[in-house]
Amino acid sequence: MKQSSLNRILTQAFGVLLGIGIAIWVLRGFGILTFVPGGVIWLLLLGAIAIGILSYAQRTWWRF
Repeated sequence: MKQSSLNRILTQAFGVLLGIGIAIWVLRGFGILTFVPGGVIWLLLLGAIAIGILSYAQRTWWRF
């Protein structure tokens, strides 16, 4: 797999996780998705941060 395609996949995964996490957080705040536990929201947001860091590291440091 080429470096640019891996970076594109990581960037898309970052955006998707961050978007879903923020959407669920906002909908839960409005009282629409009250059944979603807070831990799930934290996992989505922390997963997005981790994938963002991996994407940055892959783009700048890992040259394979």
